[in-house]
Amino acid sequence: MKEPFRPNRHLLSGFPRDFRWGAATSAYQIEGASRSLGKGESVWDRFCRTPGKIWEGQSGETACEHVRFFRQDIALMRRLGLQAYRFSVSWPRVLPQGRGKVAARGLDFYDRLVDQLLAGGIRPFCTLFHWDYPLALYRKGGWDHADSPQWFSDYAEVVARRIGDRVKSWMTLNEPQIFIWLGHGTGEHAPGERLSIGRQLRLVRNVQLAHGRAVMRLRSVLPVSAEIGWAVVGVIKIPFTRRTRDVAAARAGTYACAPINVFNNTLWNDPVILGRVAPEARSGYGRGLPTYSPEDLSMMAQPVDFLGLNIYSGVVVRADGHSLPREVPFPVGNPRTAFHWSLTPEAMEWGPKFLHERYGLPIYITENGLSSCDWVALDGKVHDPQRIDFLHRHLRALLRGVRQGVPVRGYFQWSLLDNFEWAEGYRQRFGLVHVDFASQKRTPKDSYDWYRKVIQNRGSKLG
Repeated sequence: MKEPFRPNRHLLSGFPRDFRWGAATSAYQIEGASRSLGKGESVWDRFCRTPGKIWEGQSGETACEHVRFFRQDIALMRRLGLQAYRFSVSWPRVLPQGRGKVAARGLDFYDRLVDQLLAGGIRPFCTLFHWDYPLALYRKGGWDHADSPQWFSDYAEVVARRIGDRVKSWMTLNEPQIFIWLGHGTGEHAPGERLSIGRQLRLVRNVQLAHGRAVMRLRSVLPVSAEIGWAVVGVIKIPFTRRTRDVAAARAGTYACAPINVFNNTLWNDPVILGRVAPEARSGYGRGLPTYSPEDLSMMAQPVDFLGLNIYSGVVVRADGHSLPREVPFPVGNPRTAFHWSLTPEAMEWGPKFLHERYGLPIYITENGLSSCDWVALDGKVHDPQRIDFLHRHLRALLRGVRQGVPVRGYFQWSLLDNFEWAEGYRQRFGLVHVDFASQKRTPKDSYDWYRKVIQNRGSKLG
């Protein structure tokens, strides 16, 4: 374990001046143009055509038509005052078959996107994989194929050689816990597999190797000043009180690995950051854990510059009689988002703290936000007070952690636009900007104006 952080005695009135304020999106959720610019099919294109998989049979075929309206969307970013924008590249838009021939028009789109962002004074943060795996490679075995790490690193180099002279911030993969667990475990997400936990763990190892190989290839192409990391789900346990025993129990719970799924922190991050198999993973999965050779761990643990955390909610725990974490049930009728996730802003204080203690890396909050029931009101505006309150509470909790010395470099609100929310279709609205998916009209919500003011004052008025 890395040495714990040291509290900062100098309380900040707001976030540091070099803190980056951003918003995030992903390719399949906003781009549309699923059959243009030479794009190949992804597992999500196929999954959306499978009856009963997506709410009301919807798909990301058109989504927000960002490929068509990206200049308008960047104008909205500029008006918002964004300093950074996290987007993902569609692997099959660049390599229609996942490998081999490059789709020049697909790469051209990302070229134009990056240039427009930079012209607007917005720093691009590029995520190489946000779940839209090439269908052609899936049919060859996908993440289970021994060559899958090589396929991904080849793709990473193609993208880096094209836009790496201008993009200085990179993430390899987004939320690997989710695309393996829901995509290959429960079958709720593409490609819809229901594999045993042992087979899922084999995929985990290949994904970690893919990350390591991609980082190595990025380092060979990018300037030395580039920053590279990955964005994982922050699976956070929150102490019921600030007593030492409850904090220790929450820390242990945050590091734990339950044997029933791959939804945790340390199975994933220990090999990639510390170059070891997590003790909690060995005890949790036992013989189900695949072999990690010294060569595997050396490849996985390529030096990275930050850890990206996507934090939406957490679980409250307290110490039981043996100082182990015991979940504290939420009270009846506790606040929940439209996605039925409980309101737990304290996760934004404790999650970065616990994971920085373990890994010693600077943190980016790469996603945070909520789905709410938003629509255009009679006055032509979109009033979303719940989102404002949610973001206020979470940013205030994050600031508490920063004041204690946790090195958080930036915050990306999810999401800039209402978008295609995977199996939920278009019924979940996470955006600062309302999208009428029939007309593609964009309407900034009240939260858009609130967040613009937060950026202007660096969170100094959060309280």
